[in-house]
Amino acid sequence: MTQAPPQDDFTRFEPLASEVPDEVVTHARVSDHALAGKRTVALITLDNEAGSQRPTTLGPTTLIEFGRTLVEQRRRAAAGEIHAIAVTGKPGFFVAGADLSSVAGLRDSALGGQMAELGHAAYSVLDDAGVPTFAFINGVALGGGLEVALAANYRTVATGARGIGLPEAFIGLVPGWGGTYRLPRLIGPESGLKVMIENPLSNNRSLTGPQARELGIADAEFADADFLEESIAWAASVVDGADVPRPHVVDPTTDDGAARWDAALARAAHFIEAKMSNAAPAPLKVLEVMKAGQHLSQADAVQLEVDALIELMATHEFHNTVYAFLELVQKRSKRPAGVPEAEPRDLRRIGVVGAGLMAGQFALLFATQLRVPVTITDLDAARVEKGLAYIHGELDKRVAKGRLAAEDAEALKGLVTGTTDKADFADADLVIEAVFEELEVKQKVFAEVEAVVSPDCLLATNTSSLSVTAMADSLQHPERLVGFHFFNPVAVMPLVEIVATRHTNDSAVASAFALAKHLRKTAVLVQDAAAFVVNRILLRLMGEIQNAYDDGTDPAVADGALRPMGLPMTPFTLLAMVGLPVAQHVMESLHAAFGDRFRVSENLQRLIENNIGTLWEEQEDGTRRIPDSTTDLLTFGDSPSTSEELLRRTQDALAEEIGLLLSEGVVSSPRDVDLCMILGAGWPMHLGGITPYLDQVGASERVNGRPFHS
Repeated sequence: MTQAPPQDDFTRFEPLASEVPDEVVTHARVSDHALAGKRTVALITLDNEAGSQRPTTLGPTTLIEFGRTLVEQRRRAAAGEIHAIAVTGKPGFFVAGADLSSVAGLRDSALGGQMAELGHAAYSVLDDAGVPTFAFINGVALGGGLEVALAANYRTVATGARGIGLPEAFIGLVPGWGGTYRLPRLIGPESGLKVMIENPLSNNRSLTGPQARELGIADAEFADADFLEESIAWAASVVDGADVPRPHVVDPTTDDGAARWDAALARAAHFIEAKMSNAAPAPLKVLEVMKAGQHLSQADAVQLEVDALIELMATHEFHNTVYAFLELVQKRSKRPAGVPEAEPRDLRRIGVVGAGLMAGQFALLFATQLRVPVTITDLDAARVEKGLAYIHGELDKRVAKGRLAAEDAEALKGLVTGTTDKADFADADLVIEAVFEELEVKQKVFAEVEAVVSPDCLLATNTSSLSVTAMADSLQHPERLVGFHFFNPVAVMPLVEIVATRHTNDSAVASAFALAKHLRKTAVLVQDAAAFVVNRILLRLMGEIQNAYDDGTDPAVADGALRPMGLPMTPFTLLAMVGLPVAQHVMESLHAAFGDRFRVSENLQRLIENNIGTLWEEQEDGTRRIPDSTTDLLTFGDSPSTSEELLRRTQDALAEEIGLLLSEGVVSSPRDVDLCMILGAGWPMHLGGITPYLDQVGASERVNGRPFHS
């Protein structure tokens, strides 16, 4: 008769694991390492054995194995066989967090609750193993991965580690395996909420190893080359009784701690409201759980996190975010549609026409990411020198902030040179223009460049709205011109729209995609049409709001009508950031191409003519108003809208424009529209991309008669 397997605390989770049969399991491999004094540390290495590029993640089978491995090490510790337990990861990864696809697939709330409980069951063993426990953070440690480290008694971090943080608020959850409890007590509520709220809601920023050490997440930091050896030696000193100072620890039950707790929560609440108008539940739930657990023990606070995860995993916002983050940002961005099989060209020297702000950003990006010579040019030496000074100044700032070594900065400065003679582009492999947004100006520039570069030199334009085809038509070799549209600020925004014309050959497109990848940008192929994707959609949105204001809608109503979307900024704020002249110029291009769907505002033109850069004026009390001197310049209609009417009208306008854009073949799929808007315009993840949002609010059916996604 077959003997039944032994029962343990993790047996009850085995049915959960059976619900995720395709999990890529991260195994917990144990190796013993000798310490001084005839003592031993059991080192658990988390490794999915799936190659160096695939992150280690935590699914149910992984957590069951990890938990059982920890239980066995606790048994060994009780028997005197080992004297410490440590956890680390495969090269480059500590643990990248929960397996998001597994979590999203657990639609049954009971299963979601079991997943939450499983993490706590495993981590609690690490927290209380009977001997000192350590986490050696050697690489990416996100979400549940960082929570593994927080459950250990002590932590070291590698200097070169990147991607450390708790991004759950960004993906529609809370740090649900002890993060909301342990982190703010360890590093203080202010820093804790920076990691749990501010960083995730600011383009999902994460920490480096040195930053984690500075905040107090790690107790010690060691160089990558000998990180494991140094970490084990440091652990031995702790086992021997070495003092480990924790200057940032806060007890929220004391008067001082409670005051800091409440003040930090209030600041975070204000940040969430300003950042996303409280339109998504997860960030506020983080604050709720952290506040509710203030006077509880770790064990008693577990249920708060479990309940929060169960609640959030059932929301539309979480599943929208999974689509946006996992399917688009993580998957489609790495396998873009339309990339030709042609061999990309080797780009060893770069030319940039222009020395203004955008040109300087291009040159800096090319130099830092490609490490190749870059030459900028402009009409006179003064402009060139100003451009070089900007680049040098930006590099100096990075040195001052500790983000770049001084010798690296000097080397990069040496890669960027300036000239007033385009003949210096003779040996360039790529020349990109960043000059005034006028077709005739760009055509003249390309004619001058084509006269001096080799026949194999790739040409690129950064135009935001002009016809790339019209530029190509005047070239001797139109097949080598491609649109390469960055978004501002260039160093931060991850999207590049690659624009192909009827002339563009496969080699040019393949080279553009390869270049974007080397620059660490996400590229989407778009066909040549006015304003391409992001600017066309944004200008339609901004135009609806501007039109309503011009027609007599109260400015606060017009600017606040889209608040339920939780956009990163209001339309009038976005207008000021883009710049009124730039927005008006693009609107004029769109009006010429598409007619009255893009109405050119006479009021906006009056502001431009009077050198007024923004409608709102900040008051001393923090409120905003439009000055009478500005209002006096403008004329208004007598057809005001309510915020509800304007929201619906804007939704319908967006559905119409995207439907037309897709029918024109500007991109191949609604998913490409969604990806462009997320990466190029900061479209909120919790809305799941712009086309799912328009489906969910009914605009797609109202306008186009069918949803974008069936």
